[in-house]
Amino acid sequence: MIVKMKKVFLLVMDKDKTASLEKLRELGIVHIEKKEVSSGHLSALLERKSKLEVAGLVIGSFAPKDKKAASASAQNKIPADIPEYILGLSEKRKAAQEALVANTKEIVRIEKWGDFAPSEFKEITEKALPLYPYELSEKKYNKLKNERLIVLKKEKGTVFCVSLDRLSEEESPFSLPEYSLSELERENDVLRAEILSVNNELSQTAHLLAHLESEKIKNEEEIEFEMTKSGMEKMEEAPDALAVSLITGFCPAPEVGLLKRAAAENAWALYANDPRPSENPPTLTKNNAFVRIIKPLFDFLGTVPGYKEYDIAPSFLIFFCLFFAMIFGDAAYGTIIFVICSIIGLSIRKKTGKVPDAIKLFGLLALCTITWGAVNGSWFAIPQDNLPAFLRSLVIPAFNSDIKVGLVPDFIKTLFRLPDDFKPSNPSQWNIQLLCFTIAIIQLIYSHIKNIKKLIPSAVVISQIGWLVMMIGLYFLVLQMLLKIPMPALNKSGDMLSFIPVWFIGSGIFLYFIFANQTGGNVLANVGKSFANFLPTFLNAVSSFADIISYIRLFAVGLAGSSIAQSFNAMSGIGAGGDAGQDILAVILKTFAAILILVFGHGLNMMMNALSVIVHGVRLNLLEYAGNHLGMEWSGYSYKPFMAKQKGKK
Repeated sequence: MIVKMKKVFLLVMDKDKTASLEKLRELGIVHIEKKEVSSGHLSALLERKSKLEVAGLVIGSFAPKDKKAASASAQNKIPADIPEYILGLSEKRKAAQEALVANTKEIVRIEKWGDFAPSEFKEITEKALPLYPYELSEKKYNKLKNERLIVLKKEKGTVFCVSLDRLSEEESPFSLPEYSLSELERENDVLRAEILSVNNELSQTAHLLAHLESEKIKNEEEIEFEMTKSGMEKMEEAPDALAVSLITGFCPAPEVGLLKRAAAENAWALYANDPRPSENPPTLTKNNAFVRIIKPLFDFLGTVPGYKEYDIAPSFLIFFCLFFAMIFGDAAYGTIIFVICSIIGLSIRKKTGKVPDAIKLFGLLALCTITWGAVNGSWFAIPQDNLPAFLRSLVIPAFNSDIKVGLVPDFIKTLFRLPDDFKPSNPSQWNIQLLCFTIAIIQLIYSHIKNIKKLIPSAVVISQIGWLVMMIGLYFLVLQMLLKIPMPALNKSGDMLSFIPVWFIGSGIFLYFIFANQTGGNVLANVGKSFANFLPTFLNAVSSFADIISYIRLFAVGLAGSSIAQSFNAMSGIGAGGDAGQDILAVILKTFAAILILVFGHGLNMMMNALSVIVHGVRLNLLEYAGNHLGMEWSGYSYKPFMAKQKGKK
């Protein structure tokens, strides 16, 4: 449920605005409208925030992994300014690394000349006779006829020499280094020791991370406070002693009474009213503990419904559980997920006293998967004949994955007036496909019922009823086309136009065109507007037909996962026999290989199923259901009251 918001205006004395903001932050119920502001103090706070974040990354990369080493570092002293201390060490390490790299490059450049003193070479050049060092190829050296050329050595086709004259403008002499080879190597040893020392210091800073996180929270509060304070509008037409400042924001309607009491106690002027149609208040959803477990998924997806849209959390949770179960499809996979969730959940509960909603969600999804896999008889895709009798007894015949046993239930034959001899080639798969299309029409009809409820008492509501009727016709058309279910005629003539799908689709579109734009004014003119949009409406109808068909992905992805599991089982040689007469070593190796294949294969299959849930299970809820039929754009932003961060964590 989306909580109703009130737009609030607070007038406070300008001279008391700091104290008033502190009181408002303690109250923690007003979402203040943010404005683009700037101030010297805000710039300093933002710069401090940047330093805190970088320092945290540095500590995180150097902190010891084992708990004993981390606890030992806690004995160290706490610097007066933690970020400056960490960043100082980081800069020192960076400078040493850069110097080490530069020296190493210089060593590589000059090492072929050997170890000599560049200062002595320069002194001879300046005081006695000029010397020009050169690196020449043997080919170029042989072409030179210069008696004033002294060869020092030849190595791998290169001649290292010294000339008393410059050879030519094209040939540049070797650039002398500033330090000798031995000096550079000694300096590198010092730099390596310095880097090691800094690394050791940084590795002893794990105990500072908690202090850094605490300061980050405080810094974020100060930034928010300063932005709010700077964004307050000051009423200029009054003396300084009587000047007032304005705060605007949104408050949940149930909390307005608390805000009124605070306004009376602090001498604030308060005005609260419903938001204007053009305004976009923040979204606050309120659900029971069971529905709330879906919130981590919404947070992961970054989806927030608009204030004027729907909170689909309850229906999303129900359908997502079903989609997850049908895509994973294997009870053994669900059991593995449930065991992992139980272990993690109990471990976290032991430390914090509660189980995270994300763990609860995965636990519920695992239970749904176990249930669906059990009624299908799917346990690691093992043939049902090899399953224990207890597991075989849980299988529902209509959904039995064993082709030999599957059948179409009698009530389905009665409901759709199927002939007695009607039997698909694979009844269980036919039943699951029918279930997929039925889930589709239930979810999509539910979306239009929500739209109908929202539009009452407007005449436009009839257009939504028409679209709902059309969806029912499209459902029967899908059954006719894909499952070969014959639809009974409404009269004895057997004329194509008397079939249920055609009548439902036609009457639904007719109602939509007549009432889609009946928002007031001339009725015929409004009908004309509807027919002017004939092409988009026709495309939407085709899209609705495709939306129903798209739910077949639940069957297709589940079947693909089952086939992959069966393939890995076959590769491992389960049930193949043939071990008789083999030596023990061969049997052990074969068993070990089979275990590796099974662990890798089923692990890979579970990861692919998890990806399929995101790609297909989430898509059906967000696109087909919420986007195409509820008309949601997820244009909202979360309600974040002006409050202390520590309070927000409770």
